[in-house]
Amino acid sequence: MIRPSTKRHGLLCAAAAALLLLPLAAAAQVPGRGGGDAPVQDPLPTPRGSDNIEVLGHVPLGGAFTVSDIELEQDPARPFAYVSRMFGEAGFDVIDLSDPDHPEVIHRWRIDNVELHRGTGAMDVKYFELDDDVFVVQSVQFQQGGPDAALGAVVFDVTGLPEDPPEQVARIEHPDSPGGFHNIFMYKHSDGRALLFATTTGEHTHVYDMRRVVEGEDSTLVARIPVPDNPIGEAMGFDGYHDFYAGYHPASGQDRFYGGGAGGWYVWDVTEPAQPDLLATVTGVPGVNWGHTITPTPDGRYFVGETEYQYAPLRIFDLEPALEGDRETVSTVESAWTPDWRNLAHNHEMRWPYVFVSAYEDGLQVFNMMDPDNPFTVAYYDTYPGPHKEGMCGDHICNGAFGVDVRNSDGLIVVSDIRTGFWAFRMESFDGWSGEGWGVPDVSSVQDWEDGPVGSGVDTGGGVPGMGGG
Repeated sequence: MIRPSTKRHGLLCAAAAALLLLPLAAAAQVPGRGGGDAPVQDPLPTPRGSDNIEVLGHVPLGGAFTVSDIELEQDPARPFAYVSRMFGEAGFDVIDLSDPDHPEVIHRWRIDNVELHRGTGAMDVKYFELDDDVFVVQSVQFQQGGPDAALGAVVFDVTGLPEDPPEQVARIEHPDSPGGFHNIFMYKHSDGRALLFATTTGEHTHVYDMRRVVEGEDSTLVARIPVPDNPIGEAMGFDGYHDFYAGYHPASGQDRFYGGGAGGWYVWDVTEPAQPDLLATVTGVPGVNWGHTITPTPDGRYFVGETEYQYAPLRIFDLEPALEGDRETVSTVESAWTPDWRNLAHNHEMRWPYVFVSAYEDGLQVFNMMDPDNPFTVAYYDTYPGPHKEGMCGDHICNGAFGVDVRNSDGLIVVSDIRTGFWAFRMESFDGWSGEGWGVPDVSSVQDWEDGPVGSGVDTGGGVPGMGGG
């Protein structure tokens, strides 16, 4: 259900559920806000960052545990980043990066009557383009007992930045599964549509046609992608997705959806979104009962998967046996990477061979996976020089760097930190990214909104050097 603006235009993981459904009245009880007797670590580790990382700018954004995910526009002529705000600050901030050394918050949007809302607030934010206009989608999660429990996302026209503030143009609601959208992903489909993939509290990821949403049409939900039946999901009582990625696969000509959820990770052919075709499953992995985040390599053969619990590394999987039909599912890990085995690495962006990680207490981390069997750290900067185990999630280890994004044209790196706010970085010898420059498909989370999907015209010659084939 879409409710246009009056203006012009899963349950989640067991470890995070208590956080994500926490009412605002209890926010002051989140570990780290009121102290505690948890063990602490040296608050100023030395060195704080690697020699090849340069801090450009830093903007503190407010209270602890009010900062969530981040999105960076890709056109340098539109130097804007969007930072989601959760709990009592439910909304987002617009940051102007015209001068990356001096970033500035130029606009803030907060949900009306923010103090009456219960739940996490604003979690994930993405932008997209339609014709000559630019829009932002902000996902929200509010509990019943307060306003907007059925609201999943709010859509804004941001074409007029920096002078004009974001203008709310539509609201996406889903009353059948109240609790909002946890994660979202914007994708330029090969059929030309701008599609929003959204996590619901139900069994399916929902897919919305954003042109229809912006134009106020009624029929905007165009597809549902299920989680395959699996005994682990049934045992957990959680049968939905947590996070996902969509990308074009040049070798097959398919639009593919990569989802992490109950039981593990799943790959679907969504060339016909209303009729998804399951291509591969990664389940039965030791130590994994659900998939949190998934990011594939440009050729779609490997992916980096995250699971949200302490001591869990980022795992790297080879999908080829399942995609080629040699085995029904993949259950073995190709390799793994972590900056500190005592902590937990979170979200990540791949610009092959580099993976940029917002690694919670370990801050920004960058590793190289040119050899998927031997990933290694190449750069880092600790955005969170604070005490250990005073964060969120089940073991209070979710603290520090939450989200990360990369601008492909010039290599600008941005990070949102739960405690310290917004950061902008550059990495030495990383002045931008394109797949052609590395001999791989030009596929990442970045979308070509004018001519996409990205990577549709790339010929890899049947194999990608260093990635084990096509």
